[in-house]
Amino acid sequence: MMIRSHFYTFLVLGLISLACWNCEEEFIPPVVDVEEQIVVEGYIEAGDRPTPPYVFLTRSFAFFSELSPEQLSDAFVRDAEVTVSDGSTTVQLTELCLEDVPEEFREQAADLLGVDIDSLGINFCVYVDLSLQMLGEAGNTYELNIKAEGKELSAVTTIPPIVPLDSLYFTPPPGEPNDTLAQLRVFLSDPPAMSNFYRYFTQIEDGPFERPFGSVTDDLLFEGQEFELPLAKAEPLDGEFDQETFGLFRVGDEITIKWMSINQEHFNFWNTLEFSRANQGPFSSYTRVDHNIEGGLGIWGGIGARYYTLTVEY
Repeated sequence: MMIRSHFYTFLVLGLISLACWNCEEEFIPPVVDVEEQIVVEGYIEAGDRPTPPYVFLTRSFAFFSELSPEQLSDAFVRDAEVTVSDGSTTVQLTELCLEDVPEEFREQAADLLGVDIDSLGINFCVYVDLSLQMLGEAGNTYELNIKAEGKELSAVTTIPPIVPLDSLYFTPPPGEPNDTLAQLRVFLSDPPAMSNFYRYFTQIEDGPFERPFGSVTDDLLFEGQEFELPLAKAEPLDGEFDQETFGLFRVGDEITIKWMSINQEHFNFWNTLEFSRANQGPFSSYTRVDHNIEGGLGIWGGIGARYYTLTVEY
């Protein structure tokens, strides 16, 4: 009787589960089929290499779109009116497209924008203060205003005080002895009585600055303390995953770390975006990316940055 009872129990549960599965409806995120919007990605940087404000403007795509290089090139918003104000000075940004940049200046443009221009394969456009009237300063607030295609967009960002790294050093990687790879570790003295938010990029030799898999962190676990943490080498997004070398630097290479202080809105944007990218697969949950653009999507972010160049050795 006990066996028969258990059998009927499992049979009923199985039928209920099957019925529920058959009745499930496909979940479609509420933003999949919304109207096309303008997407903003803009920055102004203070610190070791202060930059003028620069802004990329593109159009949003449907959630399930398949994109070609031609579609990406056509996605850039042209002929927009873009201004940035710091409260005392207002500058109008100039539209500049890759096809307009002479060969001899492309390297400087790539360094400013942090991209590998020649590998993009598209004619991207950017709005930038070519007059250099406004360079980023820590503590300043910057208001962005955009008029494009009959729409008006705006955002405000602040460059927080820059919190530098105290020291950087390399150690042998964990596991089997290896004299060709190294792990980077850093010390950070987090200021007390305030929330701080950080982001970093890595550069190998003269290559582009790239973001690691998780490029942002807050100080929730170490607020007001001196803290040691590892910094992983950024891996190309289109590269193959190698468990033996992931996040490690090669001994003998010259590397540069771009260590950034950002505000909370800027942190929230990248934190939710990177979580969304990592949270893939059939059992993932839908993540809506935070942004600070009124009238559109994207990020207008202030950056306070320090650059550290060193040779990989231990």
